[in-house]
Amino acid sequence: MAKKLWNIAMVGATGAVGTQMIECLEEREFPVGKIKYLASSRSAGEILEFHGKPIMVEELTHDSFDGIDIALFSAGGERSREFCPSAVKAGAVCIDNSSAWRMDADVPLVVPEVNAHAIADYTKKGIIANPNCSTIQMVVALKPLHDYTQIERIVVSTYQAVSGTGRKAIDELRVQVGELLNGRPANNEVYPYQIAFNCLPQIDSFCENGYTKEEMKMVNETRKIMEADIRVTATTVRVPVFYGHSESINIETEKEITVEKAMELIAAAPGCELVDEVGEGIYPMPIDAAGQDLVQVGRIRKDESIANGLNLWVVADNIRKGAATNAVQIAEILIRDYLK
Repeated sequence: MAKKLWNIAMVGATGAVGTQMIECLEEREFPVGKIKYLASSRSAGEILEFHGKPIMVEELTHDSFDGIDIALFSAGGERSREFCPSAVKAGAVCIDNSSAWRMDADVPLVVPEVNAHAIADYTKKGIIANPNCSTIQMVVALKPLHDYTQIERIVVSTYQAVSGTGRKAIDELRVQVGELLNGRPANNEVYPYQIAFNCLPQIDSFCENGYTKEEMKMVNETRKIMEADIRVTATTVRVPVFYGHSESINIETEKEITVEKAMELIAAAPGCELVDEVGEGIYPMPIDAAGQDLVQVGRIRKDESIANGLNLWVVADNIRKGAATNAVQIAEILIRDYLK
């Protein structure tokens, strides 16, 4: 019989995604026995809550995981690479939100609506990787179409909120807007240029091929999650939005999918919400996606430049479904189907 309660460690508890993971555990009534909040020495001693009970944040060390069943990591790739093995050695299963383990052949990269079966491979290293936020919402939207007829090529352009960079970026946008509206210059520290009233066609550093690391994440992660050699090209852009990533997606499929059929498939797909009544001016927007977990899909239309092409506009809350909620969903399947 499965355990009724599970001991959880939240690594990176004070960050934007970490605090959202805590909230998701509460909202979804995850069966938590004991919960431990872990962060850097700078945050140790802070007080957070869980279901109204105050809990002190502890400093993350290699000895932090005794008695822990599941460790949720959202503290960056460097800490994940260093501390996930210690958590696994102590008996915990790690669900990691960083890019550290995503392309490791022995680590499943999971979006529950798309490839929940891959969770079974967690036993190889004791780690399950949470994909990139922009990849998550794209594959949730494309999965029902790919199941109907194979997607052969994806061209995606993203418009990503500053919350994807963390709390400091949220604060930077807020301060810059206030400064500029009051006639004062805007200083930038988080991003290489001013983000307020601007768009930055760079997310992460550039690779030798001219793509950014963020763009290559979308290329490689999509193929791994979808378990198909799909041709993918991406352009990722940071925009002055607080919460909610938007994506313009163009797909080419093996066989034709009519607009009507695409709408039918997406409306019935788990995790998706069809928001497509353009005659009434209704389509997905970040302000509507923020604060909820569904991936909103709209502006579905035929690509008239190719035989089997469709265009879609896809929006989701990058902190929730793009990170925290996806991780908690993985944990739910893990305790339901695998942990005893």
